[in-house]
Amino acid sequence: MVDSRRRLLLTLAGTLGVLAADSHLFGLQLPRPAREPRPYPEGHEKGPPSPDDPGIQNKRVIDPQSQKQIREDIARIYEMASELKEEVERTNANSTLSVTLVKKAQQIEKLAKQIKELARG
Repeated sequence: MVDSRRRLLLTLAGTLGVLAADSHLFGLQLPRPAREPRPYPEGHEKGPPSPDDPGIQNKRVIDPQSQKQIREDIARIYEMASELKEEVERTNANSTLSVTLVKKAQQIEKLAKQIKELARG
C-alpha cells in the first residue's frame, strides 16, 4: 500500500513538473521572423487598376450602346411595374391572382435579369 502511494505521488509530481516546464518553455520561444513580400511575376504590385493602364479598359467607354439599352429597359420595367401595381389594386384582395398578373410579373423578372446581364458586361 505504501508502494502504490509512492507511485501515485511520483506520477503526480512528474506530471506537474512536465506541465510547469511546458508553460515556461512556451514563453521562451523565439518570435517568427516577418515574411518578406514576394514580387509578382510581371514585376508590379497588384492593386486597384489605374485609369491610365492601357490594359484596363473602361466599360463606359467600351460600350455606350449597352448603357443606352439599360436605360431603355429600366424605363420599360418602370412602366410594366406601374401597370402591374394598378391591376393589383383593381383586383379583389381576397381572390387569387389572375394568370395575366403572374405572367406580367414574370416578364418584369425576365427583363430585370437581362438588365443585370447587360450591366455585368
